[in-house]
Amino acid sequence: MDRLAALEIFVRVVDTGSFSAVARQQGIGQPAVSKAVAQLEAWLGVSLILRSTRSLVPTEAGRTFYERARRTIEEANEAVTAARGSASALTGKLRVSTSVCFGRIYVIPKLSGFLAEHPDLELELVLDDRQVDLVNEGIDVAMRMGPMPDSNMTARRIAQGRRVVVATPAYLQRHGVPTSPSELSRHQAIINSRVPGFDTWTFRKGAQEVSVVLQGRLKVTAAEGLREAVKCSLGLTVASEWNFSPELKSGEVVEVLEDWALPITNLSAVYPTGRLASTKARAFASFVERIVTA
Repeated sequence: MDRLAALEIFVRVVDTGSFSAVARQQGIGQPAVSKAVAQLEAWLGVSLILRSTRSLVPTEAGRTFYERARRTIEEANEAVTAARGSASALTGKLRVSTSVCFGRIYVIPKLSGFLAEHPDLELELVLDDRQVDLVNEGIDVAMRMGPMPDSNMTARRIAQGRRVVVATPAYLQRHGVPTSPSELSRHQAIINSRVPGFDTWTFRKGAQEVSVVLQGRLKVTAAEGLREAVKCSLGLTVASEWNFSPELKSGEVVEVLEDWALPITNLSAVYPTGRLASTKARAFASFVERIVTA
């Protein structure tokens, strides 16, 4: 059995959900496709695919094996591409994780150029504010803000951004403009309850240092909700400058306490533990680095 060829057939079967479709793609007979998958199952000693008259569905073992097999094929293809001197030609699938807010504001508006540069690349954006398990969810690279909670992850810092206190002019007109961090405790703050310690911030100006606990009746569980609440003049908040970039440029929201500094936030490209980052993943991280630092 040509194991690499069998791996490719198995991956294509899972992708298409059809033996016959893979047979047409590969230019071989359907029995050869079925035989390749059966040989893999015999070699591994587990069932990879549940077969019925209507569908083909990977088993739990099959789903796990699929992710590893797909990466093995991609890495083999990249080795061939690099050896031929055309490593810039990206092909296959790339699965990227990023927060909903960052993906919507920064990544998606600039994607057309990246996709045009790599016409044979298929990209899946997993937009989610939670900390996605990169290995179990088949993520090739994740864009993450803030500290890395797991020191075993492979991460590369690609940019640094300011944190700012923002509010709408309408909110500030009603409630006043804070002139020092200590005044923030008298304002309604929008709190992101998913972020540990979000309500406690330390401000610095020269040798001065002031710690403030924000007070607020409204808590949200996602950055998009935080954005909308601030834009609706429900309160002020502390946020990454990236998350309010369009509104800061348009004047829909404004920064206050500009002469006080908050801890910076890092944007990192994070790769699954235990394997080298693929050429595709590194290229995407470089693309994001260019757009956030432009």
